[in-house]
Amino acid sequence: MSVLIDGLQYANWSEEIFRQMRAGGVDAVHVTITYHETFRETVLQIERWNRWFEQFPDLIFQGRTAEDVKLAQETGRTAIFFGSQNPSCIEDDIGLVEILHTLGLRFMQLTYNNQSLLATGCYEDDDAGLTRMGREVVAEMNRVGMVVDMSHSGERSTLEAIEHSTRPIAITHANPTNWHAALRNKSDTVLKALGETGGMLGFSVYPHHLKGGSDCTLQDFCEMIARTADLMGINQIGIGTDLCQDQPDSIVEWMRVGRWTKRIDYGEGSAAAPGFPDMPKWFADNRDFGNIRAGLRAVGMSDADVDAVMGENWLRFFETSFSAVPATGDATARGAE
Repeated sequence: MSVLIDGLQYANWSEEIFRQMRAGGVDAVHVTITYHETFRETVLQIERWNRWFEQFPDLIFQGRTAEDVKLAQETGRTAIFFGSQNPSCIEDDIGLVEILHTLGLRFMQLTYNNQSLLATGCYEDDDAGLTRMGREVVAEMNRVGMVVDMSHSGERSTLEAIEHSTRPIAITHANPTNWHAALRNKSDTVLKALGETGGMLGFSVYPHHLKGGSDCTLQDFCEMIARTADLMGINQIGIGTDLCQDQPDSIVEWMRVGRWTKRIDYGEGSAAAPGFPDMPKWFADNRDFGNIRAGLRAVGMSDADVDAVMGENWLRFFETSFSAVPATGDATARGAE
């Protein structure tokens, strides 16, 4: 059976969800462990995950390398890879990049919608690109083996991250703007640059990223994936559902507001619907990945291409992304696969 990897989830974790992962045959998931949390608060989230790993060792374990995805397959479990959706966890200390990598963090977004110390978010009016610190942090992430994630970043910042990074970057959860013009979705210019440099795009099923929102059809979603394969290359795309299963609506406020404002910021939602939108009928939880697989076949993708999208591409990306650059400097760099 081919590998199944989800490039991003932020669920309200529980034994039920872990068992649904197993029922759905999910081998690995990149999970968000932190948004606006400080370093110490992020460590507390890691402690929380450590307890889950102790409680449910037959269901989940912490993933650190691509080999752990293969171990997950062999043992019937799900490998959990940590990620951050904002650089708040490194505060203003570049040394914390390596420490967090040691603790298992494998992805970090340079922004979450707003301007950060590193880059500009997609909701800002003016995108100034990577900051001085941003360029240094990208270099440090490249060195230790932490993936640069630009899912919530502005256009210029994303293009500069692609150019500056010596390793392929990822946009773990977004869709093409040419399909649905959400601020969070990405232009053809970005997607072409991402594909040409060996980067990865994870397609999101979060309704605000979908044409038609919660009413988006499986066929429309899968046809969009097929068209994007033509634009970027079949080897540079995967799934990044952005599944926020069982989260209370109060979590949306934390995601959008954090500590930066005292007002309610509705972000990708609207004043009429400030909470989580309903998921499309064809994807409610981890047991529904089979629907996407079937949908991709129905729009004409070969079995090999479907396997690539459902996880093989992410696995190859993991293999060249999570290890540190050797002291000799002969690590696999962008374009050297």
